Amino acid sequence: MSKGYFTFVLHSHLPYVIAHGKWPHGLDWLNEATAETYIPLLDALNKLVDEGIKPKIIIGLTPVLTEQLADKSFKEEFKVYLAQKIEAAQIDEKEFVKEKQEHMILLAADWIKFYKSIHDSFIHKYKEDIVGAFRHLQDTGAIEIITSAATHGYLPLIGDDTFVKAQVRTGVKNYKKHFGKSPKGIWLPECAYRPRYKWAYPLSGFGQPKERAGVEEILHDENIDFFIVDSHLLEGGKPVGVYMDRFKALKTLWESFEKNFDCQSLPAKPRTSNKIYMVSSANGKKPVAVLTRDLKTSLQVWSGEYGYPGDGNYLDFHKKRFPGGLRYWKITTPKSDLGSKMIYWPKDVPQRLEENAAHFAGLVKSTLMDFYNKNNSPGIVVAPFDCELFGHWWFEGPRWLYLVIKGLSQDKDIELATGTEAIERFAPTEIISIPEGSWGEGGFHWIWFNDWTKWTWQSLYEAEAMMKKALADSGAVEDKHGLLKQLAREFLLLQSSDWQFLISTWSARDYAELRFSDHLDRFKRLYSIIEEYLKNNTLSHEDTVFLNDCQKKDACFQEIDIKDFA
Repeated sequence: MSKGYFTFVLHSHLPYVIAHGKWPHGLDWLNEATAETYIPLLDALNKLVDEGIKPKIIIGLTPVLTEQLADKSFKEEFKVYLAQKIEAAQIDEKEFVKEKQEHMILLAADWIKFYKSIHDSFIHKYKEDIVGAFRHLQDTGAIEIITSAATHGYLPLIGDDTFVKAQVRTGVKNYKKHFGKSPKGIWLPECAYRPRYKWAYPLSGFGQPKERAGVEEILHDENIDFFIVDSHLLEGGKPVGVYMDRFKALKTLWESFEKNFDCQSLPAKPRTSNKIYMVSSANGKKPVAVLTRDLKTSLQVWSGEYGYPGDGNYLDFHKKRFPGGLRYWKITTPKSDLGSKMIYWPKDVPQRLEENAAHFAGLVKSTLMDFYNKNNSPGIVVAPFDCELFGHWWFEGPRWLYLVIKGLSQDKDIELATGTEAIERFAPTEIISIPEGSWGEGGFHWIWFNDWTKWTWQSLYEAEAMMKKALADSGAVEDKHGLLKQLAREFLLLQSSDWQFLISTWSARDYAELRFSDHLDRFKRLYSIIEEYLKNNTLSHEDTVFLNDCQKKDACFQEIDIKDFA
């Protein structure tokens, strides 16, 4: 019998960028992630399968990302992107030859080889079907794919349960479309959870406090068996963030939760992330299983101070050679500025990868053995990460994943298990309640709700009221032009949590503000067109042109069902 279980959870997500810019913000985000993360990850997983190892990792593919990866326009643009990268490396190589920089010549040749390999995998191995490649791995039992909210909406702050349900239900239906079955698990955007309690809007003018369903209740209604949370929601007590006293509205949110959530239901005995629990915040409601991030192992990767990706031998993410944008320098030290970065030496990497992978595997085993020895029963280590960390941010990351999974697969005491398999093994029965929070900085909602983003929530809550009115006014009127469906698409895109994240982190602030405003303008214009159409039953030429433009530019979720928003 195994003495413990292990699984990686890799959350893959990008906002909808097709037809919304290319470089530096837009489609090239998707091109970069595909070339540097998704295809290298697929190659690593398939290599393990070829060696007789089922990786048993959990892959989260958000519906909005899946829609883009399956889009024909992306597939054509991606091939152009790869050709441009190969050409850029070839230009660099010629310049290095002229300058007689022998080592740089070799590095440029490595980039040519890398992008040609990615091109070969994309065209020949995966037949230009990234989604299908992941589906095949799931269908053969190598991995488990989980869904997410349709556009990665920040569920705890959405003002009405109907629209939380719409995000989840649209995500479930989209999963069925692409993967041919119902999802068993879900990645809550930003691992953000809210239990049942009398919730109050964080902004004034939107009504009185009202009883809200716990997120897990909505998941249960959609037949979701499990979700993932950060460790502090399970082990750390009240997730009062470091920004609570700096922002009044955030403090108001917390006080509303603390006042109305039954904290007596939180058991006094300690909990551990190495067990699987059932979560319920409503009496008589069927609970949903929760997998919890193991903090010790996760910090070995996430930590900027001592995490593996910060090793000085690995390829630096920030320093690039222009105009091609290729990278030729190593991290050197975590505190090295761009001017002091040293040249990258690939030959120094394999040994460090082996050491880092062995260290991580050892940490997993010691954690599981400690749990087993104390409890005389197996435990689990769940290691969730943003998928794009591996390959895009940490270039060598997919190779590290391969080594870790291979090493753990050879340990007789550890069983690799997907989320569904782990729940079947554990058959959890202990029902608990967990508090509101996320895996964002501070543990609560600060990253997504603050002085910089408050205006977006004002607009979102106003849009919710407009969405309700448009549906109520339309009644049984046939949506023969697709006006309501497009209104719903713009509404979902408006709800994307990426806009608040990018605004708060200043990583692409102008782009995020522009995208949010663009979807808001489209939503309002469509709303006005619908109101006018209901009066006279005709569409003007100008309105028809606008609708067609929206349908072409924001063409995701063709299966969208307006009844899910009512």
